[in-house]
Amino acid sequence: MNIQRLCAERLLEHPLGRGLVAIPITLIVVITIVDIHMPVDIHLGPLLVVAPALTVSFAGPRLTSLIGALAVSAEILIAGLHGGLNTTNHIAQIIALTILSTVVTLVCLVREQRGQELSRVRSVAETAQRVLLRPPPRRVGPLCVAWLYLAAEDEAQIGGDLFGVARIAHGSRAIIGDVRGKGLDAIGEASVVLGAFREGAHRCATLPALVTALEESVSRSIEEVAEIEHDHGEHFITALTLDIPDHDSRAEMVNCGHPPPLLLHGHDVQVLHSHSPAPPLGVCEPFETTHRTDAFTFEAGDALLLYTDGVVEARSPAGVFYPLAERLASFPMCGPEALLRHIHEDLLAHTGKHLADDAALLVIERAPSRLHLHGPHIPVHHQKENQRVNGSGL
Repeated sequence: MNIQRLCAERLLEHPLGRGLVAIPITLIVVITIVDIHMPVDIHLGPLLVVAPALTVSFAGPRLTSLIGALAVSAEILIAGLHGGLNTTNHIAQIIALTILSTVVTLVCLVREQRGQELSRVRSVAETAQRVLLRPPPRRVGPLCVAWLYLAAEDEAQIGGDLFGVARIAHGSRAIIGDVRGKGLDAIGEASVVLGAFREGAHRCATLPALVTALEESVSRSIEEVAEIEHDHGEHFITALTLDIPDHDSRAEMVNCGHPPPLLLHGHDVQVLHSHSPAPPLGVCEPFETTHRTDAFTFEAGDALLLYTDGVVEARSPAGVFYPLAERLASFPMCGPEALLRHIHEDLLAHTGKHLADDAALLVIERAPSRLHLHGPHIPVHHQKENQRVNGSGL
């Protein structure tokens, strides 16, 4: 059962919904009684079309057609009491009312079919999200992880933004990336990167070796999964990979054309620019690029905020970009899930609740204590149209 029909049925089960059904029926009864008592040369029958037209706003095609049939029956009754069905004016009114009621019912039917299609697409997106993205647990070793995904397209809950966390022998590795393009067409390219990351995170001894493996996989598979027939532009993926050891505060990253991560240390926000950035995946052949790591200090209690350009390129109605680093410094100190809630609410307020591109954020916090690791989980709930928020890692 699609969402729209379910909402309609629940509405009709509610006392308010039953009251709404009474409105078109009352209109039919009132118009019929008044018309019967009016002079023969005054015709109120055409007003009966208001009943099915009103019903379509809150009911499905069955109830709408029933109200339409009731309106036509009322017009036939009026005609029978005002000279019979052989009167030209009454015949024309009956035909017109029948046509209009049929059109309204067809519109309602098309709307319901569209709702069913949208429900199926959303179901596929949710399944793809669970199978392809596979959110990891909230805790990964000494790390606390939370994520947020906002899809720009109404019909999709995932698109070209990707992120993942893998647990390895000496620590954890993470990736966040952004496929050129958005929506469902970019899922194939995102799946290539995520699959290569999950395999390479355990097989590759170093972070540069992992990025090289990602580059090889993208170069080998991008033409098979990309929508080259409909999109003749370049196909590439910006990516940021991290290597975070369990017992060492020295972490490493390799940035392949992706927005720099933000390091939160208390109330300080530091932008981790790469001193040796690499081009996005898919731009160069694997043997043409040498990947170098950038080291940074990631201590207990610190948090990393990884994000895609859909966040920092989100514009206000006046055209102002969202100042993520500045706004982050103004938020109170809190855990990963609460931080995402603050960002989510602030981002939607900045953009007027509409995003032009997919946006994803991943928060990784090195837990300051055992108590924090075993603290209660506060999920980030799903909010608003075609926009997905989750309180666990991807």
